[in-house]
Amino acid sequence: MKELMQDLVAANRILAEHGVIDAYGHVSVRSPDDPKRYWLARAIAPERVQVADLIEYDLDSNPLKAKGHESVRERYIHGEIYKRRPDVVAVVHNHSPSVIPFSVTGVPMRAIFHMAAFIGEGLPNFEIRDVQKGTDLLVKTPELGAALAKTVSDRPAALMRGHGAVVVASDLPRAVFRSVYTELNARLQAQAMALGRKVTYLDAEEAKKASATMEATAMRPWELWRRKAMGK
Repeated sequence: MKELMQDLVAANRILAEHGVIDAYGHVSVRSPDDPKRYWLARAIAPERVQVADLIEYDLDSNPLKAKGHESVRERYIHGEIYKRRPDVVAVVHNHSPSVIPFSVTGVPMRAIFHMAAFIGEGLPNFEIRDVQKGTDLLVKTPELGAALAKTVSDRPAALMRGHGAVVVASDLPRAVFRSVYTELNARLQAQAMALGRKVTYLDAEEAKKASATMEATAMRPWELWRRKAMGK
């Protein structure tokens, strides 16, 4: 458990280093001791997270021991996804800047290179207005969290209109891998679209095979990024 807590600290710092999250955004991991629990940092800038900042929650997103810390208001994103997806072990919510334009234009984000093959032929887009009108766009109730989890469905990620994205995976290194390469794919796709009308995306078979190949190597960048983030 001690190593997992260090990994969660590293994940926060890695995502900040890659510009996927800034002073906001959060990443969680399901407890290996109890699948009905998860760990998430208190409401603090991700780059500043230490082990002492981590709080354990139940799947209703109630803190077990708050230790006087303020909880992240959007923790329901994590709890409701863990409820709906027993296969998910890590969740990232970010405001990935290159992704946001795809959430508001109706232009589908598609896999443009092999590193982001998991995106396939598109990602679902969560429209909070379909659930509740007149919000501040934050997913800070169980109902909104459940609706977002439904939008994610069985996909690796979903966009959030005018807000950012949520990324899920079967372990923490892959959640970080997917988050970093979702941001890079969005950036590259926008560049390609600016260069010309015709963009050649990965087709379904290419995406399936490339995703299996690249995600099998996710520990390679994770080990590099973790070492840099933790200074060793």
